[in-house]
Amino acid sequence: MKHILVPTDFSEQAEYALKAAAQLAKKNNASIYLLHLLELPSQMSDAVSSGKSIPEVILFIRKANERLENIKSQSYLEGIVVESSVQLEKAFSGILSFNETNEIDLIIMGSHGSSNTEHLLIGSNTEKVVRLSKAPVLVIKKDPGEFQIEKIVFASDFSKETKKPFKKLLKFSQDTNAKLLLVMINTPNSFKTTQKSDQILEKFLRKHDLENYSTHVYNDTNVENGITNFAKSKEADLISICTHGRTRLSHFFSGSISQGLINHESRPVLTFRI
Repeated sequence: MKHILVPTDFSEQAEYALKAAAQLAKKNNASIYLLHLLELPSQMSDAVSSGKSIPEVILFIRKANERLENIKSQSYLEGIVVESSVQLEKAFSGILSFNETNEIDLIIMGSHGSSNTEHLLIGSNTEKVVRLSKAPVLVIKKDPGEFQIEKIVFASDFSKETKKPFKKLLKFSQDTNAKLLLVMINTPNSFKTTQKSDQILEKFLRKHDLENYSTHVYNDTNVENGITNFAKSKEADLISICTHGRTRLSHFFSGSISQGLINHESRPVLTFRI
């Protein structure tokens, strides 16, 4: 983990994400990219794309850069290389394009789970980045305080397509020195016997060299409740799942589980795209 991207709309939730990023950066000797996306009214955007210089746009950019410089001076960022940038682009597309061109290892975003808000980075924009980003996305919902990651829940169906993203999670767990709690959620609509579940987990783990981990099968009414309740029962610090670039997860997950967890789960949620 060398490059962490933290998009900011200068909201309280964005600052929570930056505080978490600062602690991860210090532990891994990583740098932080602080990105502000400036969405312009359509008439201004058309003028800028045609090469015209608009005083209002210049003022917006200057003010945004001033706020970024003020953020970079915060004491919790001391000793960390922090680069900042202002881009004239829609929030989610700007984040994705910046990720593509800057070899980002991890995106950390703030969210309070509501899409009914004026801020750019919470609600639907966070959900779009989670679904479409090639880099892992860590969603922070509250002030991380001392951001200690000791136990990570990884909920999955442990199918073949999850092996590649699991390798990224394994690297993240090693970077944070965290224990992995691997869990398969059993529901009435997708029930497997303990014997069958154990066979699936055993087959999956043969391909990976794991040390600090445990395996679990957890029964609940649906997958989202199962993940949340299992994480609570184990006092986990973080929940991790795999997501497709669509609004649903793999076979094991029915419905938009990633969106539900981002909206309802207070713990940090780390997603890896399949």
